[in-house]
Amino acid sequence: MINTSPDSRAIRDAGNLLQRVCHHRSFAAGWWTDLVTREALVKRPHVVSEKLMLVVSEVSEAMEGHRKNLMDDKLPHRKMVEVELADAVIRIADLAGALGLDLGGAIQEKMDYNAVRPDHKPENRLKPGGKQF
Repeated sequence: MINTSPDSRAIRDAGNLLQRVCHHRSFAAGWWTDLVTREALVKRPHVVSEKLMLVVSEVSEAMEGHRKNLMDDKLPHRKMVEVELADAVIRIADLAGALGLDLGGAIQEKMDYNAVRPDHKPENRLKPGGKQF
């Protein structure tokens, strides 16, 4: 059953808005078209894998920024971990847009599911063999 609470709808709508905006900007900047042949890159077999690895690289950069407590070099008023996590979210939303996914709906449904998961309850996490992290 899909949760239709105001919070759940807001999460879904915000996720889908972010997806549309991120993909639109990336597409307009030419990141989804071969600049020479004008071919749509999403049709190439390894492009999705490459885009997913770019997400991994952003998360790795966030870890390094956090580990060293660095400020970002492009947005020096912000911590590097914050900016690199933003980059990861942008890349994820862009890829979801290119693939025509419903990222906002998936986030909303996954959060609703996690809210009732027995293995996410504090009392179950404290049990032997419970999730620690």
